[in-house]
Amino acid sequence: MTSNESTKITFGILTVSDSCSQGKAEDKSGPNLAALITKGIIHNGEVVLQECVPDEKDHIKRVLEKWTDNENVDVILTTGGTGFSFRDVTPEATREVIHRETSGMTIAMFKKSLDITPLAMLSRAISGIRYNTLIINLPGSTKGSQECLESVAVSLPHAAALLSDRIVQVKSTHQLLQSNMGNCPGHKRQHTHHDEHHHHHHHENTKVDPTRVARRARESPYPLIDVATAQKIVLEHAEILGTEMLTYVEALDRVLAEDVFAKDPLPPFPASIKDGYAVLASDGAGKRQVLGTSVAGVKPEDQVGLQPGECLRINTGAPVPAGADCVVQVEDTKLIQEADDGKTEVEIEILLPPKVGQDIRPIGSDMSQGQLVLPRGCVVSSSDLGLLATAGVTSVLVYKFPVVSILSTGNEIQEPGRPLETGCIRDSNKITLLSLVKEHGFSALDLGIARDDPQSVLMKLKEALACSDMVVTTGGVSMGEKDLLKEVLVADLGAVIHFGRVKMKPGKPTTFATCIFEGKKKLVLGLPGNPVSATVTSHLYLLPAMRKMSGYASPFGTVIKATTDEDIVLDPRPEYHRAVLTWLPDSPVPKAVSTGNQISSRLLSLLSANCLMILPGRTEKLQVLPARTQVDALIIARL
Repeated sequence: MTSNESTKITFGILTVSDSCSQGKAEDKSGPNLAALITKGIIHNGEVVLQECVPDEKDHIKRVLEKWTDNENVDVILTTGGTGFSFRDVTPEATREVIHRETSGMTIAMFKKSLDITPLAMLSRAISGIRYNTLIINLPGSTKGSQECLESVAVSLPHAAALLSDRIVQVKSTHQLLQSNMGNCPGHKRQHTHHDEHHHHHHHENTKVDPTRVARRARESPYPLIDVATAQKIVLEHAEILGTEMLTYVEALDRVLAEDVFAKDPLPPFPASIKDGYAVLASDGAGKRQVLGTSVAGVKPEDQVGLQPGECLRINTGAPVPAGADCVVQVEDTKLIQEADDGKTEVEIEILLPPKVGQDIRPIGSDMSQGQLVLPRGCVVSSSDLGLLATAGVTSVLVYKFPVVSILSTGNEIQEPGRPLETGCIRDSNKITLLSLVKEHGFSALDLGIARDDPQSVLMKLKEALACSDMVVTTGGVSMGEKDLLKEVLVADLGAVIHFGRVKMKPGKPTTFATCIFEGKKKLVLGLPGNPVSATVTSHLYLLPAMRKMSGYASPFGTVIKATTDEDIVLDPRPEYHRAVLTWLPDSPVPKAVSTGNQISSRLLSLLSANCLMILPGRTEKLQVLPARTQVDALIIARL
């Protein structure tokens, strides 16, 4: 590893100011911070990005996201927008983009500022981490921003090293931090109860020795378990994470954590089902005087009460006036007399004798006050949102969604946006799994790529565990010398591996572990690196776990019956075979047509697949599954 002395720490400086961004004032704070870094306030610091934006939250967020996601700078310093003014929104924008707060750094800045002036308590600045980047809010004044940067400068090389997997070897920095650990943003997370003796950074190095290739296991020590057992183990550990209140508009696809009751009856007044006339049934058929009209939206108390021999024109949904006990549709009436202008009805004739209650929706006939509208455990659909709106329930208690991180591993893996380097392949797993999770109503964090060395795997795992409830890795779980995930999990994180092999094709090396990190139980799902294996195992383990953690009563995908289109040679392991379902005329059971070569690295075999045929393992008696055999098919896409 390169030492810190030769590794540049890159900085982005973002000035937040309406007047400076419009050219009405000169930005002095941003250039001053850049000059301090250039002059060496931070060892090996280099300013690579500078920008000035107005005090607008979305604008600030866009730049912070762009600099962290695309430019990959080590540290972003914002200056301005941290005060009490209505336009000061930098902390709010920062809080929405960071994954973790670094409160030690914020406290260090406040302490320094308060020593200088008590007015420092009016600052609302925060600091935190997004992926591998540290974001620090500084005040807008040149003097204040300089003082705050000076107060944290000593810790920045160490913080940047922790976040970018570099090992800090500069003794002076190391000794300073040993004596002042409270300001180190990454230190707190080492004190987990599975690792309590790790009190200093030099003990954070991995215990896994990757050089002992000759002594690696030649056979997996993990027993081969069946898919149903593996799923049961994952779901036992996938626990509901708690609840949160959301507005009903935000609750789509969430699981209700409480019963929801109607606040008012529906309709709240007797309402007409038809366009016609409100009348007294006791008057029978015959002539009526027309008093006026009741239209939808009119207040019932503003209506005239009906006397015998009178009626009121009424529209669908309008309140039935006091005295009336039935509605006669317009088709069962005849006009007898109109006013001279032809616009007003004076007298009509009821042609058929009406009955009490005819064409009237009584109060609460659709929904009575206090009635159960939606039960706990219900997954809120679009029509359910309509029910909530009708019932006047504008906020609901739902189960929290899990935060899931997705991490690729491998020296040969590179981000897709760059020209392909020699010996490399583009990372397709991460975008596939991020999108798959999104397609099923959840979201996940992109944690990048870990290199095939135990230190890189450990640092990336720690970063992922710190910001999520469940970590999903692809690659590094089979029998190669670089398959380090299980070793790092056990040796460095004190994890319990619940299974390390599953009797299935594809996906045999799928691994599932749990560990206690920062006092909380975390799940780690190690999926194979082959793209198809990773996708298939996500449908069998990842999505069910996320549904269970979100409160779903039925966490598994839909399985239907289908018939095979051709003879299939069976594998010794039960197989999840990609196929396309088609319904033939007059056949209630669909046909499943294979998408071709099923080799686990062949992503094209997933092209347009909408199901996985669940095929049995080969036996002495059954070597080939004949065409038109009925099998179970797990739905994996919209039909």
